[in-house]
Amino acid sequence: MSTKALRLGTRRSRLAMAQSGQVAEAVSQVTGRPVELVEITTYGDVSREHLAQIGGTGVFVTALRDALAKGEVDFAVHSLKDLPTTQPEDLVLAAVPVREDPRDAIVARDALKFTDLPRGARIGTGSPRRMAQLNAYARSHGLDIQTVPIRGNVDTRIGYVHDGELDAVVLAAAGLSRIGRLDEVTDFLSIDTVLPAPGQGALAIECAAHDASLISALGALDDPFTRVAVTAERSLLAALEAGCSAPVGALADLLADGQIVNEMRLRGVVGTPDGSRTVQLSTTGPVPETHDGAMALGRELAAEMLAQGAAGLMGEQAQ
Repeated sequence: MSTKALRLGTRRSRLAMAQSGQVAEAVSQVTGRPVELVEITTYGDVSREHLAQIGGTGVFVTALRDALAKGEVDFAVHSLKDLPTTQPEDLVLAAVPVREDPRDAIVARDALKFTDLPRGARIGTGSPRRMAQLNAYARSHGLDIQTVPIRGNVDTRIGYVHDGELDAVVLAAAGLSRIGRLDEVTDFLSIDTVLPAPGQGALAIECAAHDASLISALGALDDPFTRVAVTAERSLLAALEAGCSAPVGALADLLADGQIVNEMRLRGVVGTPDGSRTVQLSTTGPVPETHDGAMALGRELAAEMLAQGAAGLMGEQAQ
């Protein structure tokens, strides 16, 4: 194989650079080739609008995919939850590495836990999904909170807490882990409280579909269990016809009997931003052995959710 450096396309944010750097190191180990990071600015990075306003779907991805299509980079690293559910024919997800913690985390003033926040606490998040579930939990547990839409990188968001503008912010635990800031987390939100975004905590390594040798090399980083789980989650998202800024949470758990993984539980939720109405369902069955099997699991649960009114709740979000 060539010793020429491989070009890895990445967003410029601190988090994107950190996770791309970790992937670059792993790719260099499996290929024996140096990997250089190529920084690319995406629309989502420069727009100051809230993600729900600009559509969410693909705003962090399109520029990276354009660079791949033009041959300006050899492969790209995405946060999987940012990827649109439709895969371009000329690109392939060569690897989905082992997933990090999929949970959401709270960074709050005075080291407070979520349930210890004062009445009227202002909680910042850019995610309609988080707003819907936090507000639903607060309603059912007699908590009084106010969710506040925010944008910005990790420093900016945590800064709102430090300067007293907000009582807490919600961030993905995996992102904080990748940039070495888990020590700032004051509470991890249980999956039973807030289901993560489909694919949260996982990375996607994408390259051109015609580059068979690179696809083969990158495949060494693929984790079959992570891939089947996120495939089911994203299938549910696609079947609900929702973009990655929609108020949809999903998580596929792999259930083990001792050391043997034998079942997968897929959970999904849709809710109105104020938390007044939610549809939350789950299904458990054998671990899908194929891509199509994982896709079918997601579609089946989505159909049940739609039958219980999920589409109407997302429609309210879109208005």
